[in-house]
Amino acid sequence: MPKTKKPSRSKLVKKLDTVFSQWVRLSKADKNGYCTCVTCSKKLHWKEIQAGHFQSRKHYSTRWDELNVFPQCVGCNVFKYGEQYKYSLFLGKEAAEVLYLKSKEIVKFANSDLEDMIKDYSQRLKKLT
Repeated sequence: MPKTKKPSRSKLVKKLDTVFSQWVRLSKADKNGYCTCVTCSKKLHWKEIQAGHFQSRKHYSTRWDELNVFPQCVGCNVFKYGEQYKYSLFLGKEAAEVLYLKSKEIVKFANSDLEDMIKDYSQRLKKLT
Protein backbone atom coordinates (compact mmCIF):
# COMPACT_ATOMS: atom_id res chain seq x y z
CA MET A 1 0.00 0.00 0.00
CA PRO A 2 1.57 3.33 -1.03
CA LYS A 3 2.21 5.95 1.64
CA THR A 4 0.21 9.12 1.33
CA LYS A 5 2.52 12.08 1.20
CA LYS A 6 1.85 14.64 3.89
CA PRO A 7 1.60 18.26 2.72
CA SER A 8 4.66 20.40 3.36
CA ARG A 9 4.58 23.04 6.08
CA SER A 10 4.64 25.82 3.48
CA LYS A 11 1.64 24.29 1.69
CA LEU A 12 -0.26 24.09 4.99
CA VAL A 13 0.52 27.74 5.80
CA LYS A 14 -0.58 28.81 2.32
CA LYS A 15 -3.82 26.80 2.56
CA LEU A 16 -4.57 28.24 6.00
CA ASP A 17 -3.84 31.77 4.76
CA THR A 18 -6.29 31.26 1.90
CA VAL A 19 -9.13 29.78 3.97
CA PHE A 20 -8.64 32.27 6.80
CA SER A 21 -8.61 35.23 4.39
CA GLN A 22 -11.81 34.06 2.70
CA TRP A 23 -13.49 33.55 6.08
CA VAL A 24 -12.43 37.00 7.35
CA ARG A 25 -13.74 38.76 4.25
CA LEU A 26 -16.99 36.78 4.01
CA SER A 27 -17.71 37.04 7.73
CA LYS A 28 -17.44 40.84 7.53
CA ALA A 29 -19.48 41.14 4.33
CA ASP A 30 -23.04 42.45 4.22
CA LYS A 31 -25.93 40.45 2.77
CA ASN A 32 -24.90 41.54 -0.75
CA GLY A 33 -21.30 40.40 -0.27
CA TYR A 34 -19.77 43.85 0.24
CA CYS A 35 -17.11 44.71 2.85
CA THR A 36 -15.93 48.08 4.07
CA CYS A 37 -12.21 48.86 4.26
CA VAL A 38 -11.39 49.48 7.93
CA THR A 39 -8.97 52.30 7.11
CA CYS A 40 -10.64 54.32 4.31
CA SER A 41 -14.27 53.07 4.38
CA LYS A 42 -14.28 52.11 0.67
CA LYS A 43 -16.93 49.45 -0.05
CA LEU A 44 -15.89 46.50 -2.22
CA HIS A 45 -17.17 43.01 -2.91
CA TRP A 46 -15.55 40.44 -0.63
CA LYS A 47 -13.72 38.92 -3.62
CA GLU A 48 -12.18 42.32 -4.49
CA ILE A 49 -11.01 43.30 -0.99
CA GLN A 50 -8.10 41.89 0.99
CA ALA A 51 -7.67 40.55 4.50
CA GLY A 52 -5.46 43.26 5.98
CA HIS A 53 -3.34 42.55 9.04
CA PHE A 54 -2.74 45.18 11.74
CA GLN A 55 0.40 43.34 12.87
CA SER A 56 2.36 41.88 9.97
CA ARG A 57 1.83 38.29 8.83
CA LYS A 58 5.48 37.63 9.66
CA HIS A 59 4.36 37.39 13.31
CA TYR A 60 2.84 33.93 13.55
CA SER A 61 1.43 34.73 17.00
CA THR A 62 -1.05 37.16 15.39
CA ARG A 63 -1.11 35.96 11.77
CA TRP A 64 -4.40 34.09 12.18
CA ASP A 65 -5.73 36.10 15.12
CA GLU A 66 -9.28 37.20 14.29
CA LEU A 67 -8.78 40.49 16.13
CA ASN A 68 -5.73 41.29 13.96
CA VAL A 69 -7.30 40.82 10.52
CA PHE A 70 -10.07 42.84 8.87
CA PRO A 71 -11.04 43.75 5.31
CA GLN A 72 -8.82 46.35 3.65
CA CYS A 73 -8.75 47.66 0.11
CA VAL A 74 -5.60 47.01 -1.92
CA GLY A 75 -4.79 50.73 -1.84
CA CYS A 76 -4.57 50.82 1.94
CA ASN A 77 -3.22 47.31 2.49
CA VAL A 78 -0.51 47.26 -0.19
CA PHE A 79 0.17 50.70 -1.61
CA LYS A 80 -0.13 52.49 1.74
CA TYR A 81 1.57 49.67 3.69
CA GLY A 82 -1.47 48.78 5.75
CA GLU A 83 -2.21 52.29 7.05
CA GLN A 84 -1.22 51.03 10.50
CA TYR A 85 -2.03 54.28 12.33
CA LYS A 86 -5.57 54.43 10.87
CA TYR A 87 -5.91 50.69 11.53
CA SER A 88 -5.02 51.31 15.20
CA LEU A 89 -7.73 53.98 15.40
CA PHE A 90 -10.23 51.44 14.05
CA LEU A 91 -9.15 48.83 16.63
CA GLY A 92 -8.90 51.19 19.58
CA LYS A 93 -5.87 51.82 21.76
CA GLU A 94 -6.33 48.83 24.07
CA ALA A 95 -6.80 46.24 21.30
CA ALA A 96 -3.93 47.71 19.27
CA GLU A 97 -1.62 47.47 22.27
CA VAL A 98 -2.68 43.90 23.06
CA LEU A 99 -2.01 42.86 19.46
CA TYR A 100 1.33 44.66 19.42
CA LEU A 101 2.48 42.84 22.57
CA LYS A 102 1.11 39.51 21.33
CA SER A 103 3.00 39.94 18.03
CA LYS A 104 6.27 39.94 19.99
CA GLU A 105 5.60 36.45 21.35
CA ILE A 106 7.43 33.58 19.66
CA VAL A 107 5.04 30.84 18.54
CA LYS A 108 5.69 27.66 16.61
CA PHE A 109 2.59 25.89 15.35
CA ALA A 110 2.88 22.17 14.73
CA ASN A 111 1.67 20.93 11.34
CA SER A 112 -1.24 19.30 13.15
CA ASP A 113 -2.20 22.71 14.61
CA LEU A 114 -2.22 24.19 11.11
CA GLU A 115 -4.34 21.29 9.83
CA ASP A 116 -6.80 21.78 12.70
CA MET A 117 -7.12 25.49 11.94
CA ILE A 118 -7.65 24.72 8.24
CA LYS A 119 -10.49 22.34 9.15
CA ASP A 120 -12.02 24.85 11.57
CA TYR A 121 -12.00 27.80 9.16
CA SER A 122 -13.14 25.60 6.27
CA GLN A 123 -16.18 24.56 8.32
CA ARG A 124 -16.89 28.17 9.29
CA LEU A 125 -16.58 29.19 5.66
CA LYS A 126 -19.10 26.55 4.57
CA LYS A 127 -21.62 27.96 7.04
CA LEU A 128 -21.29 31.38 5.42
CA THR A 129 -21.75 30.21 1.82
